[in-house]
Amino acid sequence: MNDDGKDLIKTIQRSYPRLSKGQKLIAEFITKNYDKAAFMTASKLGSKVGVSESTVVRFANALGYDGYPKLQRELQELIKTKLTTVQRLEMSKDYTNEGAALKKVLKADMDNIRATIEEIDYEVFQKVINCIFNAKRIYIIGLRSSTALAEYLGFYLNLILDNVRVVTSGVSDVFEQLLRVGKDDLVIGISFPRYSSTTLDALLYTKEQGALVVGITDSQVSPIASIADYTLTARSNMASFVDSLVAPLSLINALVVAVGMREKDEISSTFNKLESIWEKHHIYNNKNKP
Repeated sequence: MNDDGKDLIKTIQRSYPRLSKGQKLIAEFITKNYDKAAFMTASKLGSKVGVSESTVVRFANALGYDGYPKLQRELQELIKTKLTTVQRLEMSKDYTNEGAALKKVLKADMDNIRATIEEIDYEVFQKVINCIFNAKRIYIIGLRSSTALAEYLGFYLNLILDNVRVVTSGVSDVFEQLLRVGKDDLVIGISFPRYSSTTLDALLYTKEQGALVVGITDSQVSPIASIADYTLTARSNMASFVDSLVAPLSLINALVVAVGMREKDEISSTFNKLESIWEKHHIYNNKNKP
């Protein structure tokens, strides 16, 4: 089966003539309401169109998927880049009250972390750690909602290493900040749906300059994955107008810890010095300190 969710609707259209009557009802509903179908269970989808759950499973098989969850995953990939914020807001109607929103969002975040654990490529993770230590300079770029992730990664890597720079969308243009990037440098690009075109353009530029590119994104079919030399994925599925960045942040935490453990003796000295500075200048509230 194809890996690109954008081809799913075409697949359904090509398969339509040979589908059963019940399967055609499912096909018609998904084609018109893929944004809603993406977050329906097989049972709920069957109930919505008036067919059995087993008919929904057979429909997925007829399209070439090994079960309904695989079809549902590709539907979710499809909506990531197609839905506007307004459309995603419409999808939030299931959050009928504050209690429902709390439970659904926390459960979705838990599911994203579980999926990330199952799908992470540990060999690639190790290679990325090696790239961090081998780089002359490290540039980190993440714009829009990924800005928080880029700043967080930059903050902690800067405490461990002395060659890290976070590329921002502030006064200085993104490309001006990347002006001196070269073949000995590492660029870490962070991008989650809806993907920032500026981030992608910046990574293409750094690639042209010979820099090594690491992508942190949501899937191997993300546009950033086609640019990156190494791609680390973390799930960010959320049936709402906000992005779920819990799994991506957890992945970044793992990166920082792995880097820190390799430099354990060095950072121990660094943090001892920092603790003295923080205490001297009252950076943290120590009123309850014994």
